[in-house]
Amino acid sequence: MHLLDSIFKKLQENKIRFVRLQFVDILGHPKNITIPVDSVESAFKEGVNFDGSSVAGYATIEESDYIAKPIAESFVIIPKITNERAAAKFNCDIYCPDGKRYLGDPKYALERVVEKAKKLGYNYLTGPECEFYLFKKADNKPTLEPNDYAGYFDLSHIDLAEDIRADISLVLEKMKIHVHSTHHEVGTGQHEIDLKHGEAIKNADWVITLKYVTKLVASLQNLHASFMPKPIHGLIGSGMHVHQCLVNSQGKNMFNGGDELSEVGEYFIGGLLKYVKEITAVLNPTVNSYKRLVPGYEAPTYISWADKNRSALVRIPPARGEGTRCELRSLDCSGNPYLQFAVMLGAGLKGIQEKIEPPKKVEVNVYTLSKKQKEELGIKDLPNNLSHALSFMEGSGLVRDVLGEHVFKHFLHIKKKEWEEYRMHVTRWERDKYLPTI
Repeated sequence: MHLLDSIFKKLQENKIRFVRLQFVDILGHPKNITIPVDSVESAFKEGVNFDGSSVAGYATIEESDYIAKPIAESFVIIPKITNERAAAKFNCDIYCPDGKRYLGDPKYALERVVEKAKKLGYNYLTGPECEFYLFKKADNKPTLEPNDYAGYFDLSHIDLAEDIRADISLVLEKMKIHVHSTHHEVGTGQHEIDLKHGEAIKNADWVITLKYVTKLVASLQNLHASFMPKPIHGLIGSGMHVHQCLVNSQGKNMFNGGDELSEVGEYFIGGLLKYVKEITAVLNPTVNSYKRLVPGYEAPTYISWADKNRSALVRIPPARGEGTRCELRSLDCSGNPYLQFAVMLGAGLKGIQEKIEPPKKVEVNVYTLSKKQKEELGIKDLPNNLSHALSFMEGSGLVRDVLGEHVFKHFLHIKKKEWEEYRMHVTRWERDKYLPTI
């Protein structure tokens, strides 16, 4: 049966009356257009017009007409979590009125660099680990009180969210999103859901949906799910470690070098380490991201790599053979996964093309080293705030090339404005610190 015929049959069998056409803005926030099921056929033929002038990172009023075209392979029935009517969803590609793909579509940036990798003989696989906090609500508003006081991997009599994570996983599985594992994280009220290793574009789609489903399921228990990198001072921050590797067209892992990394794998890591400062603004795109990237809270702050050392920016998990991969540990879920995966892959490919050899591994706890010891080992720091990161990105030919001129410029504009808003804001800390004494 033809794919579209199968889709129309499922829509009829499930008595679907409305269909969501979903895409994301430059910040990774999901957007959607709802159409009646009778309009699905015309949506595939002609697309659905929309005004993009108010979508972050899209365009100005003068050039605001775009067309969303559903991707048949992304079709999924949305499980009925509440009493809402049955619905289905498609992810969309965004087009200009002249029929060309819109260069401001964040997914298109990832598609272009994935296609570049394929021309070089590689398919890019990722495995994101998404961390978040569950907070209690009061008067239907989120508080900063965690839903439990369990710790890392604690069992159900302490971990009060075991059933919530299970419910999230079940909903995701019904939406054809494959969960690898879930567990309670280190922070009180902190949790992690790991997605199975798979193609980068599909996994970026999945991260967007995971965040939406997690928030929705949590709200049904009168809880608020927050993917904010550092919601509470003094507690562990929430990141998104991403496992990644390259495979060839036959599925052979190109990082597999037996007991060690292959040459391709080392060059890929060499590229990540060389260009990580330039891509950090995309990997950690909020002011709050850099409250997490500080010593002493497990998040990496120094540019190094290792096998076992979890203070390193890039870690090589113990699996070898076809399971060989590298793990970049600095990312967080405040970013746009399409752009995050795009710049990581772009940096890794640059490493392969330029044959960039990584520095020596650092297997000691980097946080315990003195400044002189770090200098002797050639260990440099990640950017320490959003402005610092944006300054590296602005001068990066790599990021400009990977994201394209439109996304590159709009991202910088939005994030510089965010930094200026933060820079001018007078915080409670400042008032408590200075008002009594100055």
